[in-house]
Amino acid sequence: MDVRGNAGGHISELVIEKLTRTILGWDLTRNAQPVSYTSNAPRGPVVALADEATSSDGDMITAAFKLLKLGPVVGQRTWGGVVGMTGRHRLGDGTVITVPMNAAWFDAYGWSVENRGVEPDVPVLRTPLDWAEGRYPVLQEAVRLALELLETNPPATPPDYRDAPDRSRPRLPPRP
Repeated sequence: MDVRGNAGGHISELVIEKLTRTILGWDLTRNAQPVSYTSNAPRGPVVALADEATSSDGDMITAAFKLLKLGPVVGQRTWGGVVGMTGRHRLGDGTVITVPMNAAWFDAYGWSVENRGVEPDVPVLRTPLDWAEGRYPVLQEAVRLALELLETNPPATPPDYRDAPDRSRPRLPPRP
C-alpha cells in the first residue's frame, strides 16, 4: 500500500476497512475467476510505503496501519500534519487564512501524530541522487520485504475444483 505523498482527504477509514478484511471463503462462479469472500480482502502480506510528504489522512492511514499491525511500514516518518481546517476566510487585502478545526487522537499515540508524524518500521531514505537517477529504494525494500513475508505467510488461494461434490442428476433406473 503506497501512501507516499498522500496529502489527505477523507478516505482513511475506507482504506483501513478494506485492509482489515479477512478471507473467510470463496465465491466460485462457473467460467469466472474465483472471488474472495469477503471481497477485496488482502490475499497475503501487506507492506505500507510512507514518506515525509505523507500527511493528514495519509498520516491517519499510516498510524492505523501500524496500530492494527497490518504489516511493516517502509520509508520515512510521515509529515505529521493531521489537524484539519474548515473554511477559508478572505481578508481585506485579498489574502486568505484558514482556521484549524479538528484534530486526531489515537489510543496508542495520544496527540503525537500531529506535529510528529508516524515512524516507519523500516527506515529507507531516497537521496537526491536516487531522485535524479530515477531510483526508488523505498519501493525496492518494500517489494523485497513483501516477498520475504510471502515465504512465511503464503497468499490465500481458492479451493481446488477436484474436490467439488458432484451435484448432477442421478441416472434413471433401467426400463422394464
